[in-house]
Amino acid sequence: MVELWFGIAAVMLTAYVVLDGFDFGAGALHLSVAKTDEERRQVLAAIGPFWDGNEVWLLATGGALFAAFPRVLASGLSGFYFAIFLVLWLLILRGISIEFRSHVEDPLWRTAWDACFWAASAVLPVLFGVALGNLVRGVPLDEAGWFSSLAFFTDFSATSPVGLLDWYTLFAGVFAGLAIAGHGSAFLAWKADGPVQERSRAAAVRLFGAVTVLLPFLTAATAVVNAPMLEALGGRKTAWLAILAALGGLATVWASLRSRRDLHAFLGSCAFLAGMVLATAACLFPVMLRAIDDGSRSLTAYNSAVPPGSLRIALGWWAVGFPLAVLYLVTLFRIHRGKSAGAAGREGY
Repeated sequence: MVELWFGIAAVMLTAYVVLDGFDFGAGALHLSVAKTDEERRQVLAAIGPFWDGNEVWLLATGGALFAAFPRVLASGLSGFYFAIFLVLWLLILRGISIEFRSHVEDPLWRTAWDACFWAASAVLPVLFGVALGNLVRGVPLDEAGWFSSLAFFTDFSATSPVGLLDWYTLFAGVFAGLAIAGHGSAFLAWKADGPVQERSRAAAVRLFGAVTVLLPFLTAATAVVNAPMLEALGGRKTAWLAILAALGGLATVWASLRSRRDLHAFLGSCAFLAGMVLATAACLFPVMLRAIDDGSRSLTAYNSAVPPGSLRIALGWWAVGFPLAVLYLVTLFRIHRGKSAGAAGREGY
C-alpha cells in the first residue's frame, strides 16, 4: 500500500508538470512568439480554457501527500517556507495578469500585465526545477526529520551547509525552464496558426536543441550530487521504462518538428516530461526528502506513511476523484479542439 501511494503521488506530480507545464511555457514565450495584441490574445485563447484547471493538479499532489505522507509534506512546507510563498505570489500574479489585461483598453495597461504574465510564467518553472534539484541533492534534516528555512545560497558548492541555490539546483532550474518553454512552444504550434504557429515551431527547435544538449550534462551532475540515486537505476525496471518513454518522447519531438506534425510533437513533449519526472521518482524511491548529511535521517515512504488502514480509506476516495478529474480533462480538450482564436473586446480569452 505504501508503494502504491508513492506511485500515486508521483503520477499526480507528473500530471501537474505536463499539464500546467504547457501553459507556463506558452506564457514564457508569448512576448517572443506573439508581437501584436491580436497575436497575444491568440496565445491566451490557446491556454485560457485550461490554465486554472491545470493548477488544481498541484493541489491534488499536495492532497495526496497530506493523505499518505503528511510528515514529508509538513517538513517540506516548513523548510521551503519562503520559496513556497514566492511560488504562491507568482501563481497569483500570473492569474490576475490573464484576467486583468483586457479590463482597460490602453496599450500601456496591457503591456504591463503582459510583462507580469511573462515574468511569472518564466520564473515559476525555474523555481520548480530548483525545488526538484533540492530534493535530489538533499536538505539538512535533523534527527526529527525537520529542517529550518534554507538561505537562498551559501557557497554554491552543493555540499553542507547548503542553500536553495547552488550550481546543481540552478542547473536543474535552468534545464526545467528550457524544457517547459519547449513544451509550451510545441503546444502553441499545435493550437495556434499563422505567425504565432511559425514562431512557435522555430522556438521549439531552439529550445529542444538546448534540452537535448544539456540532458547528458544534467545526468552527470546528478551522479555527482546523489550517486546512490543513479546506482539504484540498475535494478529498477520502472525507471528504465520511464527513461525509454522520455527518450522516445524527445525523438518524437524532433521527428515531428521536421515533418510539421504539431500534435505529435506536443505528445512527444508530454512523454519526455512525464518520463523524466517518473524516472526521477523511481530512482529516488523510497526516499522522499533526502538528508544531505546523514542518509539515516531521510524521510522515506516507509517511515513517513500513515497507518495502512488510513491509506486504504484514502485510496477509496482517490479511486472516485481521479477518474472524474481525468474525465473532466478529456472533455475539456474535446470541447476546445481545433485552433485557438483570440477573443474580442474586453474578454480576457
